[in-house]
Amino acid sequence: MGPRLLWNALSSTARLSTVLQILIFLPLTLSTLSTSAFLLLSLLLFAHSLIHGTLVLLWGSEALSIMQVPMHPFLLLVCFNAFSQTVNPTLMTAAYWWGQILRWSSPGFIVMEGLSSLLIVQRLGQVGKELVAEGESYQFGLLVAAAAAYVTSAWWIVMAYPTAASSPLSSTLLGVALTTLIFLTLIGFVMRRTNVIETSGLALFLAYNVWLCGFDQQSFSDPGSAYAPLLSNILPHLQTLFNFMANTLPKPVLAALCYRLVVLHFASHILPTIGADSWEEESGVDGGWEGRPTSKFTRLLLTYRQSLFVTVYSHLLLLDHSSQIWWRWMNIFFTLVIWSVELLVSSDDDPVTKEWKVE
Repeated sequence: MGPRLLWNALSSTARLSTVLQILIFLPLTLSTLSTSAFLLLSLLLFAHSLIHGTLVLLWGSEALSIMQVPMHPFLLLVCFNAFSQTVNPTLMTAAYWWGQILRWSSPGFIVMEGLSSLLIVQRLGQVGKELVAEGESYQFGLLVAAAAAYVTSAWWIVMAYPTAASSPLSSTLLGVALTTLIFLTLIGFVMRRTNVIETSGLALFLAYNVWLCGFDQQSFSDPGSAYAPLLSNILPHLQTLFNFMANTLPKPVLAALCYRLVVLHFASHILPTIGADSWEEESGVDGGWEGRPTSKFTRLLLTYRQSLFVTVYSHLLLLDHSSQIWWRWMNIFFTLVIWSVELLVSSDDDPVTKEWKVE
């Protein structure tokens, strides 16, 4: 039991070290060298994460999490060494096309984040329905939680309004989004195809995106100019290193990164449960979910989650603040459109849909 516990502690420490290294090294390279150097390091980390995920998929040993720890500082040194002199044109070309791929992937990230958020709030609605059926105490508690979510969303939007609605266009978009949410909520209640838990979750989703749209631009105006210098700060002592890390990691990017990764993680666990009863009734399935397409997708997503982490983080760092604002508005309206379609086309007679709605 002792060696096993020690090994688990080492593995967890190694995973945490990997996350912290990626969190620090990418913005550090962007601030101290250039965008091209940042893209090259991102590409190297992405390639390494693909190799690591493939080895985990084929081998599955926990030792891989410890063995990969020295690779990230090594790749950082490779990147710094490559840009300490005349850069090879091949490296510049690879970094350029990797940056183009990251920019072109913006719609894909928006779709994944919106669908995952909607999937999670609908799952919460289903769980709430099951708890309500167990007793009135659960019903009262869920009503209080939903009311708190509504109030928090309203407060969040009001606090973010002065900066989020700084232009006529942005204020119009905010008004349209709020009106759409209210009308869809009322339509869902009338058609008995949603509940307060689901709608309060979507209200929080809307408030979160509005807050990011209204984040103080002075504190995060350009990923390459808002960082503290490296050598004059990192060498003296650990306190200066802490200050450097606090100034280097952009707060809105970290918030968006954590949210996007969390919703993708939970959505990957929810997907295999959708339509589970109808799948298990099919002949030829040996009582498990291993053969289900969603289970295979979930396994691949969790295996290559480090690649997804590097890609999402690089994409958020690469976009300037104004671009992120417009993608946020697109995320809001895409999610509302998908929710409206789901409310209108779902049928009470559909056994899968019926499990996910409150009658």
